[in-house]
Order: sequence, then structure tokens, then C-alpha cells
Amino acid sequence: VQGMNHQQVDQTAFTRHVESAFGAGIQRIRQRAFLIAIVMLLVLGSIGGMLWVGGQDVLAGRATPGELAAFVFYSLIVSSSLGFLSEVIGDLQRAAGATERLMELLEAKSEIIDPLHPQLLPSPVSGSVEVRDLHFCYPSRPDPHALEDVNLHIEPGMTMALVGPSGAGKSTLLELLLRFYDPLQGSILFEGIVLRLLALEELRRHIAFVPQQPTLFTANVWENLRYGQPDASKEEMLAATRNANAEEFLNKLPQGFDSFLGEQGVRLSGGQRQRLAIARAILRNPKLLLLDEATSALDAESERMVQEALLRLMQGRTTIVIAHRLSTVIHADQIAVMDLSLIHISEPTRLLSIS
Repeated sequence: VQGMNHQQVDQTAFTRHVESAFGAGIQRIRQRAFLIAIVMLLVLGSIGGMLWVGGQDVLAGRATPGELAAFVFYSLIVSSSLGFLSEVIGDLQRAAGATERLMELLEAKSEIIDPLHPQLLPSPVSGSVEVRDLHFCYPSRPDPHALEDVNLHIEPGMTMALVGPSGAGKSTLLELLLRFYDPLQGSILFEGIVLRLLALEELRRHIAFVPQQPTLFTANVWENLRYGQPDASKEEMLAATRNANAEEFLNKLPQGFDSFLGEQGVRLSGGQRQRLAIARAILRNPKLLLLDEATSALDAESERMVQEALLRLMQGRTTIVIAHRLSTVIHADQIAVMDLSLIHISEPTRLLSIS
């Protein structure tokens, strides 16, 4: 805000929103005061009428002063109760508005659900992935398609690099592999089983995902590492951070691994957040590893060390990596060049020789 000299514009907009909320608050209080005034007028008017009629009866000898006092006492109890009810009605109206939104959220159903009779993955899981005639578009952007007529086959233990311009659908393909969405047409198979036929927990238990912008939580280092493997031991977490070249800077934090990282890991640099996310993936020990520009925020030296760790991590497991750097794709077994609806697979050596 300060860098763009936008203070005055934001202050004006903020003032406008505050005045709108203030006007709504005044209107609500006026309605509530009007309701309370009507209730008090009716209650006090009824008490005054009862005193007039009761006084006439006492003077005429049709009632005793004690009976009149009892009626007055009971009427005060009833009137005070009605006064409290009038205040409660206002609170109920406020609660009704909040409850309506709450029930709307509670009744929302996810479109991505487990099948009624999920299939079981074979044991042991090898990590094979196959994409058949895949078409997909985001619900908010039905046109154009994010992916169209995509076919890929990734053997167990193979490393495939996805390269191409921004918007070609590389990250979308990883999200479909995690079944954050379902394809419009075609299918994705893991271990020869269509993703729709697998339980979500069973599928994602064998996958680790390192996004371009890693997600960290307002917690200490231990809790962020355990997010992918809750039962991991301290020794396993230390080994994972060591392999991801993260142990050194984590030990230099004010409280070491007990240091709180702040919201979205704001107390760490971009490269440090990335290395911590890689350590979390190493700790998970998946059969399918998804890397979305996992080394994009690292300097040359840290990238070299993390690349060595990733090469060790890739051994014996299937890896799909999105990359734009030559150092990231040079060790891939296959390279898929994605250009919107065009998918082209080349051998790394051939592609590099052309370059």
C-alpha cells in the first residue's frame, strides 16, 4: 500500500465500508429500540389500566387491598419477563441470519467423494501412472479447456518432466492426479485402477506433492514436518531435513526446531520454505512424487544440494516434475512438452541435443 502511494484511496474505501456497517448497525438498534418501546408501552399501559380498575373495585368493596397488591406484583413479574423476551427476539434475529449461512456451509457436499465400493491397491504399490484421452476444464472457466486429449504412460520408477509455457496445464495435471478434480472425459489410472474407483485416503497415502508455493502453518518446525507423516520420529524428521539441506538454517532459528514459523511461514525466506516442504515430502516416503517447480526459489548452491537429495529420493519411485530449468529435467527419463492441447514426449538426450 505504501509502495504504491495508495494510502488515501484505501482509507477512502475503508471509510466507505465502515460507514455502511455503521448505518446498518444504527438501523438495527432503532428497530430494536422501537420494539422495546412498544412492549414497554403495552406493559405499563396494562398495569395502569389494572390499577385503575382495581382501585375502583377496592373503593366499591368488590376487592381487598391485598388482592390488588397481589395482582400488581404478578403483573410486574409478567411485564419484566415480556421486556426480557423483547430483547431476546432481537438476539434471535441476529442468530437466525448467522445460522442461515452456517447451515448453508454445513449442508454443502463435496463433488469429489469416495466410491461406494472402493477398490484396493495392489501390495506392494509400484507407482505406475497412465493418462488416457484426458479432457478437463475448471468449473469457473468452462472455455477453453485446460487439458485436451492428453495421453501419457509413466512406468514404475520413471521420472517424467513436464515442460511448456505457462497455462499449458502442467499444474492442472498434478491436481487431477491428486483427484482434487475429476476429468470431464477420459481417465487417469494409478496402478492400473481408475482414480474414481479408489478411496481418496488410499490414493493420497502413496503420493507426496511439493507445490511451487509451499503451504506452511502457524506452528513450529516439528508440526509442519509431521503434517505429512504424523507418526514420524524425531530422528526421521532430522534425517529428512538433512537430506533436503534444511537442517542448518532450521538449527539457526531462535528456538531451533521449536521456533514458530508464523502465518504461511512468513519468518522464512522463499528458498527456506521450499526446502522445508521438500523435507516434508522426503519424510512421507511416497511411491509417487509430484514436484511443481520445487527448486524455483533456491539459489544455485542450495539447488545443487536439493537436486542431490531429490535424486536420492527419486530412486525406486515414480516422479513427475514440472520444471523450466535445464538442471531439473536433465535427469528425467522422459520429457513431456505440453503446449495447451499439444502433448509431445521426447527422450531427454534428443531434446537436449536439439537445444
